[in-house]
Amino acid sequence: MLKGKTVVLGVTGGIAAYKSAALTSLLVKAGAQVQVIMTEHARQFIAPLTFESLTGRRCLTDTFDRNHEYSTEHVELAKEADVVMIAPATANIIAKIAHGMADDMLTTTILACDCPKIVAPAMNTRMYENPVTQDNIRKLEEYGMTIAYPTSGHLACGDIGKGKMLEPEELFQYILMACAFEKDMAGKRVLVTAGATQEALDPVRYITNHSSGKMGYSLAKISALRGAEVVLVSGHTALAAPLFAERVSVTSAEDMFQAVTERSEWADIIIKAAAVADYRPATVSSEKIKKSDDQMSIGLERTQDILGYLGAHKRDGQFLCGFAMETQDLLENASQKLKKKNADMIVANNLKVTGAGFAGDTNVVTLITENGAEEQELMSKEEVAGVILDKIMEKIG
Repeated sequence: MLKGKTVVLGVTGGIAAYKSAALTSLLVKAGAQVQVIMTEHARQFIAPLTFESLTGRRCLTDTFDRNHEYSTEHVELAKEADVVMIAPATANIIAKIAHGMADDMLTTTILACDCPKIVAPAMNTRMYENPVTQDNIRKLEEYGMTIAYPTSGHLACGDIGKGKMLEPEELFQYILMACAFEKDMAGKRVLVTAGATQEALDPVRYITNHSSGKMGYSLAKISALRGAEVVLVSGHTALAAPLFAERVSVTSAEDMFQAVTERSEWADIIIKAAAVADYRPATVSSEKIKKSDDQMSIGLERTQDILGYLGAHKRDGQFLCGFAMETQDLLENASQKLKKKNADMIVANNLKVTGAGFAGDTNVVTLITENGAEEQELMSKEEVAGVILDKIMEKIG
């Protein structure tokens, strides 16, 4: 995702500096060129050699180092950078940047950069909540910088409270948001469903399916990274919510119907990737059902057809995309679904095809519209999400 991108990572003197090494590894694996700049105090927490080993580039620390590549390295590096992240950002560095100070390699580079800048605070709770620090953070936001706000937790000093830097995987998402994609979906409002619904039989048991939610979550994530405003209505899944999407958690098909229909008018694009139960128990016992003999029958009734409802109530200019999981007659069944549900596109896949189906990180899909079917090769689910969104954007012009 970051191939050809240059990330400048500023590391300052906080115990959370160890997380920056893990972040550097993620960035390198994603194809980014990573240039680490350390403050003098950062070197007390982690050695420059750690970052040099990960990036293959010399870690910069001294503005006046005569052994560097450029004659004015902070300016040349600022021209090269696609994004700058400071992680961890101490109260001291935040105060310096907020007031335009440039007294070391990191602050002079930041002042020279006109690319997106992300600041990830990490400090003691009292320092973080101090009105001076809070005012400095507000100043950075006013100057257009993004703040990766810290979470609450157990801090290195022993206190419990706000000031804990985000985890490397979360900081990585901020960098993706800043520079991984063109914002071709800016201004679009996208409603995505994902995960499996659960239909209660009694207080202990329920009927569900094998959906992991990975395809829908990938669609929500990539939509957000491409600039869309995203609401993700999610059934059961073990996945963490995408950072830049609003997640609405539901349990049953009826819950999902209510959550989706309440928001459907808002959406420009609706993508129904969830595995919604077609049937639910006709009666739900208020007590655990006990064994009585060797067989048990469960009466079932239809759940509400969410995709059918959306197709029947689709407003002008709204794009509706459904999914079809099949085990046979893929094109025929998915094409019928396209017409019957009044959808604009059906993403079809065959559970029996190697690399497709539930739980895995890959998928093999066919995109079906009124103009025909387009078979896709085996890809990661995030790559599939990109192809689906490309097709949607092409169709809506």
